[in-house]
Amino acid sequence: MTHPEARHTVIIGGGPAGLMAAEILIEAGVRVDLYDAMPSVGRKFLLAGKGGLNLTHAEPADAFHSRYAARRPALQPVIDAFDASALRDWCSKLGIDTFVGSSGRVFPVDMKAAPLLRAWLHRLRGAGVRFHMRHAWRGWDGDGALVFDHPDGTVTCRPDAVVLALGGGSWARLGSTGAWVPWLGAHGIDVAPLQPANCGFDVGWTPHFAEKFAGHPLKSIDIHWSDAAGVAQVRAGECMISAGGVEGSLVYALSATLRDQINATGSVTIRLDLAPGKDAARVLAEVDHPRGSRSLASHLQSRVGLAGVKMGLLRELLDKEAFNDPARLAAAIKSLPLTLTAVRPIDEAISSAGGVRFEALDAGLMTQAMPGVFCAGEMLDWEAPTGGYLLTACLGTGRHAARGVLQWLDQKP
Repeated sequence: MTHPEARHTVIIGGGPAGLMAAEILIEAGVRVDLYDAMPSVGRKFLLAGKGGLNLTHAEPADAFHSRYAARRPALQPVIDAFDASALRDWCSKLGIDTFVGSSGRVFPVDMKAAPLLRAWLHRLRGAGVRFHMRHAWRGWDGDGALVFDHPDGTVTCRPDAVVLALGGGSWARLGSTGAWVPWLGAHGIDVAPLQPANCGFDVGWTPHFAEKFAGHPLKSIDIHWSDAAGVAQVRAGECMISAGGVEGSLVYALSATLRDQINATGSVTIRLDLAPGKDAARVLAEVDHPRGSRSLASHLQSRVGLAGVKMGLLRELLDKEAFNDPARLAAAIKSLPLTLTAVRPIDEAISSAGGVRFEALDAGLMTQAMPGVFCAGEMLDWEAPTGGYLLTACLGTGRHAARGVLQWLDQKP
């Protein structure tokens, strides 16, 4: 337990970044009070773990670092200080065993988030962290005190240091509302606009196609696109047809590039290879093969392996004449143009981009405009694909910000 006269830090936000900051600070003897607007902590963490909690990724460090793109220089030392191996050791000390899946992703053995969160909270409470639920932060008052709205009335406090771990703008119902953006901006902290990340895109299907295929997976395809530099790229995987467009893992992996191009030009066209295991010449030969009395759908299913949603896409995106022209049809199977017209709203996204720019922070993640105020987690200006990279960076920045707090408190009179 901490001494009542110990330095006092308030953490605002009970997600992984805030909880990790609390752990580092309480272990160092700092008094820690954690505030969160929700009735309980870790709500987004729990929801993300419903399909199997992806903790981190076991790929080589250079590949791991590359997932943070333009923010790699800022995040690489943070990740190296709490990498996949260290994260797995940390889980083990909480009594949670982990394993590496066939894709390199790391999961708890039971695939669940709740046991890990329970063990973590038990340890934090036992160490002396005090939790204050249903306290919605409302910024600072005129005297510089933190202000919280609570069902019983307004609460203010003036700690020695503050760690903001407020999340981004996705999944607002779980607490990440982005309401903090103007409050920080008003205090001179540079914040990049929040945008959807790991998100879906609108296409504008016909009602018939949407009704028949929304919710269907589109498996074993390649997506071809041009990156921001105009260089041709290709990625294999699967995605999902939504009511208005496309979403899912393969689309999420490309979402930053696609989003930025839509923001710049209003739309972006990608090309789908519906038969990636067959080259163009073979597909043309199979399409052009005599089909006798069979229907075209039966012919394409038997000769090329197209059925269901893939066949539906061809009918949705091609004119009738294309189905009477084997060359055009074969070309479309190998390179079907799909125009994405809009990014889905940020509240539907798995995560968000934008946030407090690293240029507004010092090396310990303290805001230069407001000494003693630190930032961590998804509210920082970075993004990464799914696959464990989001959680790893949130935990790492929470840990790093807490160490920044300790260094600053040591220097403070």
